[in-house]
Amino acid sequence: MPKPRQRQAPATPPSAPSRELHVFPNPAPERDYVIRFDVPEFTCLCPLTGQPDFAHFRIEIVPDRLCVETKSLKQYFWSYRNEGAFHEKVTNSIVDDLVRTIAPRYVKLHADWYVRGGIRTYVTAEHRQKGWKPAPAVTLPGGEA
Repeated sequence: MPKPRQRQAPATPPSAPSRELHVFPNPAPERDYVIRFDVPEFTCLCPLTGQPDFAHFRIEIVPDRLCVETKSLKQYFWSYRNEGAFHEKVTNSIVDDLVRTIAPRYVKLHADWYVRGGIRTYVTAEHRQKGWKPAPAVTLPGGEA
């Protein structure tokens, strides 16, 4: 019977944490549409105790000229894993970095920070491009908006 072969680890990992967000051109800049990201496994460290903090992020973006590339967004979130920061700081910093990188028409990040010490924390931060207003919702007879 042949001996099982052990897989060799790559010399360098195929990906690594990074704060660099990559972009690509919005394929439909003439239209308002929403890109939603669901990030159920975000982790960072409590700045006071060094213990892990866990959060579920829901991000909604109405892009303008640029969109954020998903793999770089994953590596960006990964970069927080060993960083100590308060929930409010992390949530607002992510919004600031997205605004600085893609200048969206609108971005909203809702962070659901899991229970620690008997308290669950929700932090929501948003940014609206100056002068941008969403189009009114369309309601069809017998349907939903």
